[in-house]
Formats: sequence, C-alpha cells, structure tokens
Amino acid sequence: MTVKLTPYFNMEGNAKEAIQFYEQAIGAEVLTIITYGDMPEMPNTFTDDLKNLVAHAKLRVGESELMFSDAPNGSSIPKGKQVTICISTNNVEKSKRFFEALRQDGQVNMPFEETPFSPGFGDVTDKFGVTFQIYTESQS
Repeated sequence: MTVKLTPYFNMEGNAKEAIQFYEQAIGAEVLTIITYGDMPEMPNTFTDDLKNLVAHAKLRVGESELMFSDAPNGSSIPKGKQVTICISTNNVEKSKRFFEALRQDGQVNMPFEETPFSPGFGDVTDKFGVTFQIYTESQS
C-alpha cells in the first residue's frame, strides 16, 4: 500500500492559467485534467463557463506531484483553503481510516465517498485548522 502527501491548489477560476504557468516556469507535466463539464453526474444547468473550470488536475514536477481544482462557483477561496494537503493511498479502507481520524474534533467539508475521479474521496479540516483532501487512486 502506498501513501503520498501532495500539495493541492484550490483556485478561483484560473486553474488552467496556473497549470500553463507551472508548465513553463517549473517544467510541470500535465497528467490529468477533468473539467466540471467532463463529470457525468453534473447538472446540465451549469453554464459553459462553469463546465470549463477544472474539477481536478494532476501535474508531475520531477518526482513530485501537484493537484489543482477551481472552486465550482468561481467564488473566492476562504483563508487557509488556498493550498491544502492531499493524502493519496491506493486502498479505500486506508483512506477512510485517515479521513475518520482527521475528522475527530474537526469539520467535514465533503463526506468520504466514491466520486467520478476516485473510488474514495473526502475533504476534512482537522482540529488544528489544517485542511486535508483524502484521495484514493483508482485501481486499473
């Protein structure tokens, strides 16, 4: 079983611009970009602008990774949420254990559940105010 900690950048509608910048500035390689429009269960009522925003992206920089997403409504990101820590595993039960441990005396921002981009994902702010995204890699 693997466990990785990855910086996760929460953007205010400019994730694609930031990704292009990091490609040029630090040689980042785009591994994945999923827009809100790519997600099948998203409502058809989304505007074209919202459909084009980044729901999840992963870049490789050397031996490390960065992850990005745009706030779904393009709103401002609350202080302390601009950069979070993504804990990635390849095991749903291990991910769920991390999520449950971190939520103690903290706040659940998104319940741990299956998503279009992960078999187990959740977002939680721990009792110290640090926000973690728990991400399970898809098993191919």
